[in-house]
Amino acid sequence: MNFDLSDLRAFVAVADLGTFSAASQTLHLSQPALSRRVDKLEQALGFRLFERTTRKVELNAMGRAFLPRARHVLSELESALVSMGDLSERIHGLVTVACIPSAVDKFVAQVVRDFHQRFPRIRVRVLDQPAPEILLSVARSEADFGINYLGTQEPDLDFERLVDEPFVLACRRDHPLARRRRIPWSELAEHECITLAPGSGNRLLINQGLVQVKARPHWSCEVQHVPALLSLIEAGVGVGAVPRLALVGGASSSLVGVPLVDPVIVRSVGIVRLRGRPLGSAPQALYDMLKAHANPVRRQTRSAQVPRSRRE
Repeated sequence: MNFDLSDLRAFVAVADLGTFSAASQTLHLSQPALSRRVDKLEQALGFRLFERTTRKVELNAMGRAFLPRARHVLSELESALVSMGDLSERIHGLVTVACIPSAVDKFVAQVVRDFHQRFPRIRVRVLDQPAPEILLSVARSEADFGINYLGTQEPDLDFERLVDEPFVLACRRDHPLARRRRIPWSELAEHECITLAPGSGNRLLINQGLVQVKARPHWSCEVQHVPALLSLIEAGVGVGAVPRLALVGGASSSLVGVPLVDPVIVRSVGIVRLRGRPLGSAPQALYDMLKAHANPVRRQTRSAQVPRSRRE
């Protein structure tokens, strides 16, 4: 076949960035030169890879099928170069990570900062998405891997646990429940509660965990995302259940988290990736740094202070 690695890089860049203009800037090529490389690759393969319109460029079915193979060829070459010596200053590329929004601030941001210092020429794109969309992004190869609390039951995905975080009751420090050591879920039926809307991954975990609980919380208000839920709690609208990391190391000092029990509901945050698909050297490096960062986060989660009281 009459194509080379530069044609593969052009194809992957357009697939990752979604436009020829963005890909041409990343590869330091003119748009006509980039288009010629993609055209050359399509002619060599004998089929089109993109559906082009005046507004956007999207992978077609053949393009989606070919993208993982193109990534594999490029990653193998990159791995061979890395094995020849410390070439961190010379390695370039793009790593795409799909991530639940609550993990960006509490977990991912510091790792991306350290990764950029080590590999300054590698761009990192973070797709902050809801949990179900992360599974689709990884399955479609739109992300190299994802950070999620869903995926353990997906047949085509591997899930590697990073940290377990229980759900806690978020409330203002001046709320009557703030001085409790622990609170049964059933007791929330007596209070105004804010919850995440049906369809969210967190709401799904809570509903599954409360199947055997007779007295359910009374949800008086619904929101789409955890930050909005915390804002309403801070404003005094009510209380709400959130993963503990949402209140660790950055939440307002006016809020506290009290352990919820009977039952204890825990979500496991981990890395999801396509089963049987090797990562390139750049995604693998970020993957390894995230795993190394997980131990301090586990300790931080376990040691988070909870209001103490004479009452149970």
